[in-house]
Amino acid sequence: MHAKSPTPGMTPPVPEPALPPVPVPKPDLDLGRVLDCSVGNYPWDDWERWALDQGLEPKLAGLARLVIREAFQHNWPMWLCGVTGWADDGQGMLTLAQRAPKSARRLWQCMLDTDGFRGDYHPRSREWTWGYLRPSARRLCREFLSSCDGSHS
Repeated sequence: MHAKSPTPGMTPPVPEPALPPVPVPKPDLDLGRVLDCSVGNYPWDDWERWALDQGLEPKLAGLARLVIREAFQHNWPMWLCGVTGWADDGQGMLTLAQRAPKSARRLWQCMLDTDGFRGDYHPRSREWTWGYLRPSARRLCREFLSSCDGSHS
């Protein structure tokens, strides 16, 4: 038994071909435009949309977004802002995340935990202490600095 046609005697409509997705434009991480942005349209939001469009895993893209935002909002040192997307519109962060996602996650989480390598939770007081870094964070910071091209000097 055949199902009854919803439009008997009429030719069913031909579906229109799907339009190709519109590529997300590369972000413009410009410190000077941040104060003119609206919610959801800050440079770090643009970067996250672009990274997702480039195929980056959503949780890693979200973590990188937080790093870019915190570098601005917490006034991280300029050399660190430079390697957290602000100097190259986030291309270096995307490249790192695509080539070494575990290393990127570890580095970015440490940057967030230490507010840009500026402090950490001290094991004795259990309070966040300016200028203190756990040995593992110090080691990661040294590794990161040695991998930089010298622009932090």
